[in-house]
Parts: sequence; C-alpha cells; structure tokens
Amino acid sequence: MRRRIFDETLRHWDQLSFYQRFEQIIVLLLGLVISVVIIAAMYELLRTTFDLLRFRMLDPMRADVFEAVFGMIMIVLIALEFNHTILGHMERGVSIIQVRAVVLIALLAVLRKFLVIEIGKTDAILLLALSVATVALGAVYWAVREQEKSMRADRPHRTSTDSVSGE
Repeated sequence: MRRRIFDETLRHWDQLSFYQRFEQIIVLLLGLVISVVIIAAMYELLRTTFDLLRFRMLDPMRADVFEAVFGMIMIVLIALEFNHTILGHMERGVSIIQVRAVVLIALLAVLRKFLVIEIGKTDAILLLALSVATVALGAVYWAVREQEKSMRADRPHRTSTDSVSGE
C-alpha cells in the first residue's frame, strides 16, 4: 500500500501546487513519527506482558493488571488508526484529514479511558462527562457519515488522477 501511495504521489508531483507538496511531505513525516511511536508502544506492551508472565502476575482477575494491559493495547490501536488516517490522506490526495476519522480516533480514546478507569474510585461527574462525550462524538460521527453519503450521491465519480491533483 505504501509503495503504491508513494508511486502515485511521485507520478503526480509536478501537478501538485507548492502547498499540496508541503502537505504531502508533512503527512509523510507524521506517518513516520507515528510509526516510531507505534513500535515503541508495541515494544512496551510486549515487554510488560512478558514481565507479567515471567513473574506469574498476569491475572485477568486483578483489575490493575487488566487495566494496564488493555490500556496499552488501546494506545497501540489508537496510534494504528491515527497512522492509517494519515496515510489514507496521502492515498486519497485530499487536502484535509477527514473529520470522520478524527471523531473515530476521539471515540477510541474515550473508550480507552472507560477501560482503564477504576469505577469505584472515580467521581460520578467524570463518568457522566465521559458518557456525554461518547454520545456527542457518536452523534457527530453519525452526522458526518450521513453528510458524506449524501455528498457522494450528489457528485459524479472522480478518477484517481483527479483526486491526487486536487482538481
């Protein structure tokens, strides 16, 4: 996939404006940085899991262990989704990151908070705020998705050359 993205970008490089080229370079650098973060987070997850196994502490009945491991898993998943969104930006050749993807990443972050939170020790106001945020993000996600569906239905099909060149 990455090779195809780079080939497509290079093939249409001379058709891109200065700012579109700037965006493509920034997106590429962000993708590389996020990839490094994903590798570091995955290393930490594997190291922690190995240590828990080695010391026979990986007990899913212990809430603190469960929260730590699944919190780390969610961090990796959120970073992967974010990187996918960034690289999708290059593949589609759009000039902005899609709002729907940002809202989805925010929903994943709130879900992670729900997974690692200690319900018994958490203030009810925080739980209410997280719940309201989840509902609000879900509503925004639905609204954006519906708007995108209606916009796709209203416009003619674009070729890959059109989307890369920004026409």
